Amino acid sequence: MSIAKHVYRSGPYKDVYAQAVKVGNCLHIAGQVGVGANGKPGTSLAEQVQLAYANIQYVLSKFDATAANIVDETWFVTDMAELNQEMKASFAARSEFYGPSPEVAQTVVEVRALIMPSLKIEIKCVAQL
Repeated sequence: MSIAKHVYRSGPYKDVYAQAVKVGNCLHIAGQVGVGANGKPGTSLAEQVQLAYANIQYVLSKFDATAANIVDETWFVTDMAELNQEMKASFAARSEFYGPSPEVAQTVVEVRALIMPSLKIEIKCVAQL
């Protein structure tokens, strides 16, 4: 059985990597990292959170969606102790994206490493359109 998919690809690895896949009214957004348009990661965890959400917003815009459409997210962090130290600033960046009372299920997982050694976080989301 074939499933109808709308796939969005961009960036230098677009031949092998999809930024998002829409199936029905469900949009699966691949993990977005804290790298700016200049290709450089933010220096702090909170700055990387902010950049990751900017990248998520860009992908959402390709589907005429916003942060309000997100129902689930997973944060992959490389250092839970650093997250605890920067909790206030990191969650302030999250509140900038969603508003003060996000209606989003969230999971936070510590991982050993991400694709670039300087990355501290990757955020993966599911949105309902």
